Amino acid sequence: MTLKVAIVGVGNIGSIHASVYKENPNTDIVAVCDIVKEKADRAAEKFGGVAFYSVSDMLASGLALDLVSVCTKGEENGGEHFAPTMELLNAGIPVLGEKPISNNIEEGKQMVELASEKKIPYAVNLNHRFTPAAEKAKAWVESGRLGKLHMINMRMWINNPIETSPWFHLRALHPHSFDVIRYFCGDVKRVGAFMMKGEGRKIWSNAQIILEFENGAIGNLVGSYDAGASYGLELCEVVGSKGRFVLEDACEQLTFYPRASIETESYRYLGGMRAFPETFKSRIHAFIDQLVTGASNDEIDGSGEDALKAQFIIEAAIKSFETGTIVNVKDVELIAGGVK
Repeated sequence: MTLKVAIVGVGNIGSIHASVYKENPNTDIVAVCDIVKEKADRAAEKFGGVAFYSVSDMLASGLALDLVSVCTKGEENGGEHFAPTMELLNAGIPVLGEKPISNNIEEGKQMVELASEKKIPYAVNLNHRFTPAAEKAKAWVESGRLGKLHMINMRMWINNPIETSPWFHLRALHPHSFDVIRYFCGDVKRVGAFMMKGEGRKIWSNAQIILEFENGAIGNLVGSYDAGASYGLELCEVVGSKGRFVLEDACEQLTFYPRASIETESYRYLGGMRAFPETFKSRIHAFIDQLVTGASNDEIDGSGEDALKAQFIIEAAIKSFETGTIVNVKDVELIAGGVK
């Protein structure tokens, strides 16, 4: 089965999506779309397909579409996802969106609810979980090899000098962090946050966020937009009653440390994955495979719902910092649902 694919928003990230689709034997790019005419025209020339300059025109053309990547950007890298995603879902077309699902949780909730109501597969590019190393670590957790989960320590940081909203660092970077955290340890119950501005910064470019999980585990996230290239991208440590694992830079190194022994088990570049950029391919291929095999909307890995739950944690962290209190994530979910 060959899926007819379109890409909406063909900047840097959209071009990465297009490159992956162009190489996959199960996809055929039939359209590219961007409100900037020159971008759409260049993408059509490079990747194939018909150039469109609005989603409405693309849908009105009658072109058959089996999957659309929405790689728009906007405020906090998520402000322009809502409108095209809603148009596509209303048209019954599966969507792979970029993170964050939206910088507005009310809009994120509407997208997830529409996909659920219409039973349309809706995924988000939560690519940090789509690595052979992360999948092996997840299997260790699910098999009980770590025992009862006690804690998670997560670190994610890059050097990003962009100054936009006060919460740009939180809303744009840490959908990845909190998705990885949820992937291994489940839903977060309560959040407490501390933040600071780096030298010369106008935004809260550094954060430490403490977490309590629904299952009783505890944890923390350290995040920054002021990190150096030598710092590495991320580190995830999950500790249980029987052992712990450490996952470095999403895919490069995974080590298991048993509690009752000094003998460790270590993997480098598991599955042949060498570096983070390769995760775009593994994530997009995973969604393609799920669509080809007929996965239902509620079976999607890295779904819109997963992305929305990560965003709820971010909004809880912002509220915690603003109020100086510990915040229940469910209270943020209720506010997003219109219950004050």
